[in-house]
Amino acid sequence: MYTLNKQLPRIRRDAVRLHTKGWSARKIGRYIGFHHTAVMRWVRRAERIGDCYIPTKSSRPKRSPYRIDETIRKRILELRYKTKRCTEAIHLQLQREGIFVGKSTVHRILDRSRCLKKRNPYRRYHPPVERPEVAKEGDLVELDTIHLMIGEKKRMYIYTLIDVHSRWVFAKAVSKIRAGVSFKFLEEAQTKAPFRFDMIQTDHGPEFSRYFQYKIKRTHRFTRIGKPNDNAHIERFNRTLQEECLDKVERNTKIINCRLKKYLPYYNQERIHLSLQATPLEVVLRS
Repeated sequence: MYTLNKQLPRIRRDAVRLHTKGWSARKIGRYIGFHHTAVMRWVRRAERIGDCYIPTKSSRPKRSPYRIDETIRKRILELRYKTKRCTEAIHLQLQREGIFVGKSTVHRILDRSRCLKKRNPYRRYHPPVERPEVAKEGDLVELDTIHLMIGEKKRMYIYTLIDVHSRWVFAKAVSKIRAGVSFKFLEEAQTKAPFRFDMIQTDHGPEFSRYFQYKIKRTHRFTRIGKPNDNAHIERFNRTLQEECLDKVERNTKIINCRLKKYLPYYNQERIHLSLQATPLEVVLRS
């Protein structure tokens, strides 16, 4: 059995020294807690390498008859770097090229080469919360953030909010995002909205962490991981906001917030929503 104990090379050398002093292998084995046959193997090895630490042998096998050919391994990595596709797609591409290897083999090669994005082990598990039936405004409010690059390594952020029933929206530009800022944005949106928010829905971003859930004092649910269509309404509004507002102004927090003060009333009170055949404010007033 192989070990990672860093003291064993020294222990082996000391055991060999005791043997040269006249101790028997059985006596040495009882003294250090090893079998006497192991002691004799160390003695024979010391005769070859001399009086020094006796290192632990590698557990690497001397031969691998089923090892994947190096050209196949290089082709798998080449397809990964070129196409950025997943294991299944690369496996199908190899089959089309006449290279037949197992899907698990492709996955293992990509994993060992650190080509796969692994799940963060520190990400908290969020138990599922049932999506409510949206019958009136405030039943479900979606919250999200837009990331805008303003430099090579610098960003600014736009918090966005939409009510699923009425499509009433609110947005604000900030320089940093965190749970406390998210809570302040939600409270500001609540003061502007003509109705109460009952359930808040967000993705799993760090700005919507446990502190945010504790502060909002409302029912909160997360979208499913890898399912952005759960937040389809806010994602579509983000695109509209960028096309009609953000792309037309300088990427500066103050300038964007001044622009939003004009755009948000237009969106909520004048802009007709095609799916509603009315403006968001008209839907709120009808309820």
